[in-house]
Order: sequence, then structure tokens, then C-alpha cells
Amino acid sequence: MKAKANAVAAPVAGYDLKLLFPVLLLVGLGIVMVFSASSELAFKRYGTDFYYLKKQALFAGLGICVLVLCRHLPYRLLRPLAYPLLGMTLVLLIAVLLSPLGLKAGGSTRWLRLGPLSFQPAELARFALVTYLAYSMSRKQGRIKEFSIGFLPHVIVLALLCSLILLQPDFGSAVILTGLTWIMLFAGGVRIWHLASALAVAAPLLAYVAILKPYRLQRLMAFTDPWRDPAGDGYQMIHALMAFGSGQIWGAGLGQGMQKLFYLPEPHTDFIFAVIGEELGLLGVAVVLFFYGLIIWRGYGIARQTADPFGAMLATGLTTALALQICINLGVTLGLLPTKGLTLPFLSYGGTSLLMSMASVGVLMNIGATR
Repeated sequence: MKAKANAVAAPVAGYDLKLLFPVLLLVGLGIVMVFSASSELAFKRYGTDFYYLKKQALFAGLGICVLVLCRHLPYRLLRPLAYPLLGMTLVLLIAVLLSPLGLKAGGSTRWLRLGPLSFQPAELARFALVTYLAYSMSRKQGRIKEFSIGFLPHVIVLALLCSLILLQPDFGSAVILTGLTWIMLFAGGVRIWHLASALAVAAPLLAYVAILKPYRLQRLMAFTDPWRDPAGDGYQMIHALMAFGSGQIWGAGLGQGMQKLFYLPEPHTDFIFAVIGEELGLLGVAVVLFFYGLIIWRGYGIARQTADPFGAMLATGLTTALALQICINLGVTLGLLPTKGLTLPFLSYGGTSLLMSMASVGVLMNIGATR
């Protein structure tokens, strides 16, 4: 019996191909599309077409190493790291705002400058929050429906993280953390009444935060009718829609897109999906959506099949974090949501986002491989 129990608890060798293949294909497509979207911009800024390509390829290589590492490290090691990881994230978020290492770009201070590299702590905050919630709720399963045990402590941690992120300011990341927490609390068994009551209280507060800054209100107005201000707040949305429209079914051809030629701002980051729509057409868009669907389907499948409460909640949270980021980025690019500065996982240029996404996939594989 003891040998049988040990065999059941042992990790299964190999990799989850249903999860690995879509991720690697998206990362490979991302390298190609980052080069296509950024070559003209890179030449203008740095005198070489390959500046962003080289960095994205380096990030992809490091990301694969991180994925392999997280795949083979037992996910249960994250249990004792839940609180230290959360504490480190809070320190980094404070350092962004108060230390000279904080890097300001585009009117926001969201990065820490570490020598030649920059790091975005808000990306780490998602992973840290998921780990903390999974650990905390798995310990409190017997009392999860009590307000002071299952709901209040988790919301306090969320409020602390969101407050620091909103000061950067980064409204998009705060929205993801809030949605992520609500979904995990719901999946963990917190009372619907507690969630609904808090949502009723938080909705006016979120609306106030959204309109507190004039540029946020202008973005909301531009979202409802971007052609009211085509040269201002509606500019990005209009050119993203023009990219999709000109791509039609088969696309203009790889490298042949026009909107990336200094019409669509930063086409290799937040709006890379628009470049894909223009150059690869509806077919390319459908392929990308199919791969994302496979990743999300497999992630939730791992969560359902895991008997360990901590592993199940961890898989649920990591998959939900990816799903929310994907849906919000796609919604913004397609004109279905107001503009937010969020990258598209596995495809957009950005080292922190890619590394954290690959780490999440590695942990998901380890959870799925542990029986």
C-alpha cells in the first residue's frame, strides 16, 4: 500500500503536449510578428531593424528555460513561498513609486530599472496573488463561507495591491487583479452573497476611479464613438479597426501591413493582434484564437482533474489570469473595450509578461503531471 501511495504521488514524466504545443507555436508566431511590427520603428529609433527581434528572441529562450524549470519543480513548493512572494511583490510595487529605480514611460511609472533591464512588478503581482489565494483558501476550506475568514482577508490583500498599482497608474492591471480575485473566491466556495454585496459596494468606487482622471473619461467616451476624436483618443482604436478591415480573409501578407508604419502606436506591444489581423487576415486571427482556446481549455481541465485543493485553486487562478489578459487585450484591439495598456500573452513584445506567462504554463504542467 505504501509503494502504491508513493506511485500515485509521483510526478508523471514528460510534458503536456496539449498545453505545450499551442504555447510554443504562439511564442514562435510572436517572434515573427514582433519583427514584422517593429522593424521600421526599431530602425528609426536604434538604427537597426533587428533590435526588438533580438530582445524578443532572448526573452523567448529565457521563457522556455523558465517553463522547463517550473515544470520540474514540484508546485507544492509554492505553499511556503506564498507569503514571502506576496511580501516581495509589495516591496517591488512600493519601490516603483518611491525609489530612484522607478522608470517612467508614457506618463506611467510601472517599471523598475535594473541595470540594462527593466521589470514590471504588476506582472509578478498576478502570480503572487494567485499563489496567496490558492494557499489561503486551501487552508480555510472548512470555514471558507465565513465572512471574516473566507472573504475579508483576501479582499484586504487585493485592495492593498490595487492601491499601489493604481498609483502607477495602471488601471488595466487593477481590473485584472479584481476580476481574478472574484473568480477564485467564487471557485473556492465563498458565499455568493458576500461577493455580490462587495461588488455592489465596489462598482461605484471603480466608476469613480475610472472618471477621476480626465484621460480615463476621455478614453471611455472615445470607446463609445472613436470617430468623435479621430486624431486624439480615438486614434488607436480607429487604426486598429482599419488594420482588421484591410486584412480581410487572407491578409495583406506577412510584412506587408501598412498600419504598423507609424500609424498604429507601439504596434509590437499592446496592438500586435491588429498587425496579425492585417497581415494574416481572418485566417490568422482564427488560428490565434484557436490556440488560446486550447490553452484555456487545458488549464481548466487540469484544475478539474486535480484532487489537491491547493493545486486545483492554483491551476484555476493561473488559467484565469491568462484568460482575463487575453480577453481584455483582444477586446481592446477589436474595439469592444476601452483602451488599456495590456500586452497579449505569448505574442506581444515584453520580457516580464512573456516570462511570467511561461512560468504559469510550467506550473500548470507540473500540477497536471502530479497524481
